[in-house]
Amino acid sequence: MSNAPGSHAPGSHAPGSPASVMLDLRLDPARLSTTEVTGARLAFGISGVLAVVMGVLVLAWPEATLAVAALLFGLYFLVSGALRIVRGVAMSGSLGGRVLGILFGVLLVIAGIVTIRNPLNSLVVLGLVIGISWIVEGVAALVETAPDSSRWFGTLLAAVSVVAGIVVLVAPLESLGVLVILGGVFLIVSGAVQLLEALTFGRQARAATRSGATAAATSPAKPVVSRDTD
Repeated sequence: MSNAPGSHAPGSHAPGSPASVMLDLRLDPARLSTTEVTGARLAFGISGVLAVVMGVLVLAWPEATLAVAALLFGLYFLVSGALRIVRGVAMSGSLGGRVLGILFGVLLVIAGIVTIRNPLNSLVVLGLVIGISWIVEGVAALVETAPDSSRWFGTLLAAVSVVAGIVVLVAPLESLGVLVILGGVFLIVSGAVQLLEALTFGRQARAATRSGATAAATSPAKPVVSRDTD
């Protein structure tokens, strides 16, 4: 028996229902306030600038020791994870998206701490942690990709991060120089993409809000018709 138009199969959630909203993991600017959109753009921008700066430092410091490289990479993942946690706690939006964002943030913070400490003082272990951290960041970026013009940069960031993680995991890291070159280049590329995402996130929602406010302000007021009673 076919379902009537507008009906939904048993167990499915109608679009816009509380259940579907809660399970929507995207970072949707249409559901955020202007302050929250600004905060998200600021978080993208800070993470992007940090990635570019760390990438430049890594590439410009050829004599960097294992401890210095671990510190630079670890700081990036630590700050990136902390920003995701703050964003998940402070912003509105779907409950599922916020919880998942906090979870990814915690994983990145832990990875950043492990990278900085590098308890075994091993290049192989450092490359393993950095590779896994990048893959986690890529999955997080893909899950929370916004349904606006910034989605292309969010998807690109996810692809770059996952590819960076896989390359670092499978590349033969005989020397610190290999990790430094690969990591530095991928940091700069991912940082540039995050900056582009910060510039485009929420633009469509903000433009729609402004056009709606302008239309409401310029629309003629309806005359009030009074009825006299006899």
